Amino acid sequence: MPGGGRVGRKKPARGQGIWGWICAILGGGFIAERSFRQADRIRVNDRIRAREIRVVDEDGGQLGVMPPFEAIKLARERGLDLVEISPTADPPVCKITDYGKYLYQTNKKAHEQRKHQKGSQLKEVKFRPATAEHDYQVRKNQIIRFLGEGHKVKAMIFHRGREMAHQEVGRAKMHRLLGEIADHALVEIGPRMEANVLMALLAPKRGGGAPVKPAGATAGGQA
Repeated sequence: MPGGGRVGRKKPARGQGIWGWICAILGGGFIAERSFRQADRIRVNDRIRAREIRVVDEDGGQLGVMPPFEAIKLARERGLDLVEISPTADPPVCKITDYGKYLYQTNKKAHEQRKHQKGSQLKEVKFRPATAEHDYQVRKNQIIRFLGEGHKVKAMIFHRGREMAHQEVGRAKMHRLLGEIADHALVEIGPRMEANVLMALLAPKRGGGAPVKPAGATAGGQA
């Protein structure tokens, strides 16, 4: 090489991030980083690539199937945007709406869903067939408190050794428990035996929910 100089690799431009450095090391060009922002995942106006789309207006009214350019024209006549709201439909569904408002509402809804998922957890409360009365009451009150906080609860009665030969003792305790918390809980699963554990999955009871059935379990709930 002229001047005996060493061939250097081109440094990535500032702000290109780790992908830029990787591409520079490999000798290739810069590959744009993939964006995970909500705004970059939603196609709007000229970014909509489908040949035909199903269009709804800002009030949810059906405007029919048409090429995107016709829908964009309608949107611009109303001072609004064309936003793809269901890209996997056939054809994709697009809405004539204010894009900024739509994005705000979408982000707000996603935030509320994450907040709810974070706040709601599955709690486990364990009993034994021979759990003493005082400990039984403490655990029962724990379940009521968890349900009141919006959590689901997995109530479990563990059997060991000879207790497996007398499962009716554990079932009687479970039926008693479900009867005493009937004002607070709905049974989603069980009671049923899983290996050596009699379990019931409980959910917070909302207004108008059916009461928990403490006894007379159906055949499907029996082990």
